Amino acid sequence: MNELTVHPNVYATGRSKGLVPLLERVWLREHETGDGTLYIVSGFANYNGGVRFFPVFRRHIEQGGRVVAIFGGSTQQKLTSQQVVRELLNCGAEIHLVNRKRLMHVKSYGSKTCNGEMLVVTSGNFTGPGMAQNVEMAILLDQTTTRSLRFSWDAMIEAMLAQRWDFYQPNLANTTSPAWQLLYDEKSSRIVLDETNEITLILSLGHADTVRINARSGTAQAQGTQYFWLSRDCYDFFPPLIIPNKRGYKKTYSCLIEMDFVDLGHKEEVRVTFEAENNLDFRLGTGPLRHSKLAQTGDITAISRVGETRYELRLYRQNTPAHRALAPYATNFIGNRDKQYGFISNQEFQTTIGTRVGRSSHS
Repeated sequence: MNELTVHPNVYATGRSKGLVPLLERVWLREHETGDGTLYIVSGFANYNGGVRFFPVFRRHIEQGGRVVAIFGGSTQQKLTSQQVVRELLNCGAEIHLVNRKRLMHVKSYGSKTCNGEMLVVTSGNFTGPGMAQNVEMAILLDQTTTRSLRFSWDAMIEAMLAQRWDFYQPNLANTTSPAWQLLYDEKSSRIVLDETNEITLILSLGHADTVRINARSGTAQAQGTQYFWLSRDCYDFFPPLIIPNKRGYKKTYSCLIEMDFVDLGHKEEVRVTFEAENNLDFRLGTGPLRHSKLAQTGDITAISRVGETRYELRLYRQNTPAHRALAPYATNFIGNRDKQYGFISNQEFQTTIGTRVGRSSHS
C-alpha cells in the first residue's frame, strides 16, 4: 500500500506517521535481511540522520546484502559529515560523493529485493532534522506501483553515476584522500548551533522518570539509573550520538552534554543514549535530581538547547501558572505511556514563562 506522510505528526494517509516509520517499513518490516540492496540518495547527511538504521545496515550487509548511498559533498558547505560516512563504511556500505555546490537536491530512499522495488520520495535529508523536527513530506511507492511505473533503482543509480558530475568514493584505507576533504567534521569546535536548533523540549513526566527523584536513599525504589525517557523524535535535538555501547548485545549510541539543572543551581556533564535495538527512545541522564523531591508524575520539564552541547533543564509543578502555560505545547504522545511532549523555540519559551534562556552561557 502506498502512503503519504507529513511530519512531525502533521498528517498521514496510513499507519506511518513520519519519514522514519516509512523507512522502517521499507528496510525492516517488509524486508528480509540480506535480500537485495538498500538505497540512500540525499544531498545532506549527518550521523544522527542514520543512527536509527546503522545496525539494520550492518546486519543486512553481513548477511549478503548491499547498501548504496549517494551524498552531496563540498569543501565549503556542511553537506555530509565525516562521521556518517565513516559509520556507513564500517557497516560495509558503498558510498558516492558528488562534489558540486548545490547540485544534490534529490532525497530518495528504498530497496530492491527479489520481490520487487520500493521507493520513498521525500523532502527530508538523511540528517537528524530531516528525520525528526523539520516539516517534511514523504511518499512511499510500493512494489506494485513501482512496477507499474517501470521504476528501476539500478537504472536510476546507473544514470546518476553516468553523469559528468565530479564523483568521489571515500574509503577507510585512506582518510586523507580528496573524497574526505568534501566532508565536514561534526565534532569541530568551530561548529556553532544554528538558531533553528535553539529549541526547548516540553515533556510531561511519568512514574519511571520521577520514582527515584522521590525515593529515599537505600530503598528498592531508589535503585537503578536516574533518567528521563524522551521521544524518539529527538534525532536533531542532541549532538552526534557517536559513542557506541561497550557492554550488552543490543546496540546503543550516546553523546555527552553539559546540563544546567536550573532548579538545583548545578551543572554537570550527563549522557544521552539512543537505544537503536530496543525501544528506540532516547534516555537523558538526570542523576543530580535523584532524591531531590523536585518533581512528581505529571509535572513538566523544559529542556532548552542553548549551545551545540549545552542545555538547561527546568521543572514545573502541576497546577502552577507555568505548567498550565506549557502543557498545551506537549501535544504528542510517547508510545503507550502517559507521557506527552512537544518542541517550541527558545524565544517562545522565554516569552511564555518570562525567564531568559541561555543564562548558563553567561555564568
